[in-house]
Amino acid sequence: MSKSPGERVPVRSFWWWKRPRSAFLDIGLALLAAVECAASTLAFLSARIHVSTAGAVGIAVLGTLAGGSLVVRRRWPAVPVLVTLLVMPGMLGVVLLVVALYTLASTWEWPSRRRRVVALSALAFAEAAAVMAVSLMTPGDGPVDPPPLWGQILLSLLVAVGLTVAPVLTGLYVGARRRLIESLKDRAHGLETELDLLAEQAQERARRARLEERTRIAREMHDVVAHRVSLMVVHAGALERIVGKDPDKAAQSAKLMGEVGRQALNELREILGVLRMDDERQPEPDSLAGLPRLVDQSRVAGMAVTLTVSGSRQEFTGEAEQTAYRVVQEGLTNAHKHAGGAQVSVLLSYAPNGVRVAVVNACPGGERGAAKLPSGGNGLVGMRERVIALGGTFSSGPEADGGFRIEAVLPSRLAVRAERLR
Repeated sequence: MSKSPGERVPVRSFWWWKRPRSAFLDIGLALLAAVECAASTLAFLSARIHVSTAGAVGIAVLGTLAGGSLVVRRRWPAVPVLVTLLVMPGMLGVVLLVVALYTLASTWEWPSRRRRVVALSALAFAEAAAVMAVSLMTPGDGPVDPPPLWGQILLSLLVAVGLTVAPVLTGLYVGARRRLIESLKDRAHGLETELDLLAEQAQERARRARLEERTRIAREMHDVVAHRVSLMVVHAGALERIVGKDPDKAAQSAKLMGEVGRQALNELREILGVLRMDDERQPEPDSLAGLPRLVDQSRVAGMAVTLTVSGSRQEFTGEAEQTAYRVVQEGLTNAHKHAGGAQVSVLLSYAPNGVRVAVVNACPGGERGAAKLPSGGNGLVGMRERVIALGGTFSSGPEADGGFRIEAVLPSRLAVRAERLR
């Protein structure tokens, strides 16, 4: 079964050993240390005193037990060191001493247990120096004379340093390196997990961005198409009524229908072109400066509409200008759909705290009823979302006299400052 990159493969354990080869290594070291302890002790004693058979057997058993302590060095690192300190006055095992001190220094965390490591290492150093000094001072059966006292002391210290200090320093280095590698592995595992989470979050953000973009495009398509097509339907209805009575007026209406249709196609091309356009070639958005032309188009279609502008003209950001323009466009479209023949007022008011746009139609009446235009019910919802997204307020609802009002207020923070226009 395949594993993911961040998933750790479980390790087979054998008692306290993580791998069988670790067990074979420790057992081999224990056998070697046992043989070395027994043999060195027998050789040292045989050169100075007579050793009986029972004594040799006892030494062999004691050496086996001392060397066998290395079997548990990974589980209890201090046990081989303590055994070495106990048997060292009468039995100096080089393999046992070196491996025990190396294991102690490499497996115990530093510096949390530095005092224990330093204390046990110091005792091992002192005992090793003492044993070496005694062995040098005790004459054997050979013809070689022992070195002078200062030489014996110096040689004992050097041998003790080699047997204790060297394995301790090596163990400390190996242990620190091992802990560093484990820390890096844990960090890499954590980074992989974090990258997986970031990838999931990026996918979720991309999904939301796609959804928001689809919603924005659908809203823009509705704003453009609904108004233009509404005007075309109104002109078509008027053309149907007057084609036999007033051919000249019918031709004028047909011409206006063509113009409105071409405008709708151009705006659709601009919207669809955004999908293939980079950031440096964005189309110019509809602005509040285009409201008179928008109102004239509805007036030509037969709507009784007026435009009232108050306050000093201010420049707003492109998104704010387009949003205000779309609010008026949606209001006129709704008037075409539901209030045919009614008086419609478009109000544009500039104030220090922002800009207010409103489309108010009176109670529908008169000879011409509302144009039979389909409605998806999403226009006002889209307008509310756009205005609120810019920090403004939006309201729509019936008036007391039976009319209907659509109103939006955009805050002054969206205004373009005069310094930036210079």
